Amino acid sequence: MTTADITLVRRWRAADERQRLLQVVQPALIGLIDGTISTLAPIFASAYIAGSKAALLVGLAAALGAAISMGMSEALSDDGEITGRGAAVQRGALTGGATVTGGTAHALPFLISDIHTALTVAYVVVSIELVAIAWVRKRFLNVALRTSLLQVTLGGVIVATVGVLVGHA
Repeated sequence: MTTADITLVRRWRAADERQRLLQVVQPALIGLIDGTISTLAPIFASAYIAGSKAALLVGLAAALGAAISMGMSEALSDDGEITGRGAAVQRGALTGGATVTGGTAHALPFLISDIHTALTVAYVVVSIELVAIAWVRKRFLNVALRTSLLQVTLGGVIVATVGVLVGHA
């Protein structure tokens, strides 16, 4: 464990529930939602157009690009002083890290060269990601699990459908 990790754990333990929500959970949740949902269309479109290798590379590029964009957006949109949302760089890093995690997770199944197997595994991974997002929203934002599942799944289905339609165009 690095010094930065230890410092982060100490801050988490010392913070009250509102600080944790504003400074850690919310930026990470934004990133996870964005990374998971925004990368679905390019990954699935490229899978249907060009196969597993293309989906993997497009997925990794989309995840990294989204992570940089989301990290910068979070860090540059609020210095944390007025809102109490904490240090901009910390929030940006959390958002960017969660974005790349969400986007990369369902790109990795495309390491499997058989496109049908890769797509099946990717759909399962996306389902797990959406359930995880719904659980975090239930746990920290008090959103009913059923409502949260409906909301995040609807968003995921819409974006994935765009990717499938473009991939079959």
